Amino acid sequence: MTRPDPLPSLRRAADALAAAGQADSFFVALQQAMGEAIGHRLFTIMRHDPAAGRNRRAFSSDPAAYPVSGYKAVNWDHPWTQRVLVEGQAWIGRDAADIAWAYPDHQTIAGMGLASAMNLPVRWDGRTLGAVNLLHGPGHFTDADAAIGTLFAALAVPALLAVRID
Repeated sequence: MTRPDPLPSLRRAADALAAAGQADSFFVALQQAMGEAIGHRLFTIMRHDPAAGRNRRAFSSDPAAYPVSGYKAVNWDHPWTQRVLVEGQAWIGRDAADIAWAYPDHQTIAGMGLASAMNLPVRWDGRTLGAVNLLHGPGHFTDADAAIGTLFAALAVPALLAVRID
């Protein structure tokens, strides 16, 4: 799968950090930039609160299906949680079976025609602040996408720090 040069998209996302209206203005720019560079059909950003053991959706490209809303408890025993939230490693779900394994709402995701996902932890000072999540059709994401996506996700640090967790 050939992707466009990500540098112009990375530059636009980085430039968006200076815009007024943070954090939402950056999240919109990040969604657009990652759509250009990697592609997605659903884009969300999650804010992680490890002390309270919960996550909150801070941004969604589809607020009707996935609204920015309240908190969801973290399942600390799930291997996805350990990989993404504890170890800070990207995770790629390549098909519907992977999605069903990782997401309790996999039926909603399947109903939207989505069958692959990439979760990119946003890390700061040795801890995970949240994750940038991209979903698409089956088999869309590659390991090379995760390597580039991790750079995009790193840009989200200041915006996620601005999102309240209480």
